[in-house]
Amino acid sequence: MRRSLRTRLILIFSGMLILTIVCICLANVFLLPNYYQNSKVAQMTRVYTRVVSICDNVDWVNVDEEERNNVYDELDILSSNSNVSIYIMQVEAYSGSGDIATLNYVYPANSERLQEVTREQLGKYVKAIYFGTPLDENCQILSRNASSEVYKVYDQRVGSNFIELTGQMPDNYWVYLRANYQSIQESSRVFNQFLTYVGTVVVIVGIFIMFFVSNAYTRPILRLARHAQNMQKLNFSSRYEDKRYDEIGVLGDSMNALSDKLEETISELKTANNELQLDLQRRSEQEEMRQEFLANVSHELKTPIALIQGYAEGLQENIHDDEESRQFYCDVIVDEASKMNKMVKKLLSLNQLEFGNGQVHLEHFDLNSVLDSVLHSAEILFRQKEVSLSYQREKEPVMVWADEYMIEEVVTNYVSNALNHVKYDRKIELKVQKEDSVVRVSVFNTGDPIPTEELEKIWTKFYKVDKARTREYGGNGIGLSIVKAVMEAHNQGYGVKNYDNGVEFWFELDRKSVD
Repeated sequence: MRRSLRTRLILIFSGMLILTIVCICLANVFLLPNYYQNSKVAQMTRVYTRVVSICDNVDWVNVDEEERNNVYDELDILSSNSNVSIYIMQVEAYSGSGDIATLNYVYPANSERLQEVTREQLGKYVKAIYFGTPLDENCQILSRNASSEVYKVYDQRVGSNFIELTGQMPDNYWVYLRANYQSIQESSRVFNQFLTYVGTVVVIVGIFIMFFVSNAYTRPILRLARHAQNMQKLNFSSRYEDKRYDEIGVLGDSMNALSDKLEETISELKTANNELQLDLQRRSEQEEMRQEFLANVSHELKTPIALIQGYAEGLQENIHDDEESRQFYCDVIVDEASKMNKMVKKLLSLNQLEFGNGQVHLEHFDLNSVLDSVLHSAEILFRQKEVSLSYQREKEPVMVWADEYMIEEVVTNYVSNALNHVKYDRKIELKVQKEDSVVRVSVFNTGDPIPTEELEKIWTKFYKVDKARTREYGGNGIGLSIVKAVMEAHNQGYGVKNYDNGVEFWFELDRKSVD
């Protein structure tokens, strides 16, 4: 089962606390007594050296009362501060058996009971030193030098262990130091018991503290994890917001930087992929347009070429001898060649516009002059087709910014288209409307409305709504494609609108000065 980082931290912290407490208790049981013993031996040696220093040059027989009291005070202070009992005595005589014959106490001099105890203990050590008498089994020597010896002694009388030092000074004066050793074992037991109680409380309190402390570290880590999950889902809007200056803060800043870099890289990849898709789409569309263009051109040129070829062969073979028939054949050939010439010119113009080769040269000119020129050229067609024109010419100049030649081509195509499709009342209406920043030119002709589903298709090259009627007037479906290309090159609006009694085509031009 997966454990959280917080649980692991708490378990590790608690285990370390418990291990520390157990190690301290074991050290108290197994190491502290020896350490205490060695420390006590060193302390008693120092006390002995200090006693010798205090008693140096003191004539205990002839010393006056004041000096004796001063020495006693120093010894009392030393005994109290070091927790060591100090005894100083003079051995004057020994019996033949090694017993002390005369023992005079110098310090302390007012405790008969203690003098009896120390007389007995000191007697053992004196006999061991001077007569080589072995010590009993309750006495263990710890250290020895030229002037003193230290023993660990079990006193059966009081049932306790002691550390004792015996040392000799000049004039057969002896120093006897005694310290209770049993207290260290009791202290160790009490300390271990106390440490167990305190350790239990510390572990419990530590767990609670570690719970809150671990939260302070696990919460930002969980936020980083959520941030990483959002990055995995390609959601780069999430951020690591904590302001920290430790390793977690550095990691959070790094993940934010990584998120920004990934977002930037993915954006670049998406852009590149989109451009690639568009390029592939354009290539596919261009290939389709090329194939469609070839098919349409082939179709449009097939009929006039066949006619030209047929009539030319007829002339070559002198099918008709009369001049009128030959003239008719020649007129057909010239007429069909003229249509082919016009179509090729239109295709070249359209190709330049669609591929950006035909640049727009903006000029500030009077739109009225262009309209007058187109209507004047088409005047004979209006009469031949018995079409009435409605046009209210503006008295003032209508100045626009555009390519005059291209706009003349647009007006010509609109007027020609209206003439070719006019029916019923046989009326064509040309209007010029001024608006805030543009001029709208519209050409309306009475006739059949364009089917709604065909409105968007009429701007496509070679598209014909009524193919039979288009063949009647020699149309090839290129005129409106040229209008579309010209107006898109000018970044101006254009369109078509159906009415119950006819169709209106329109386009707009800019009236304002160019910035």
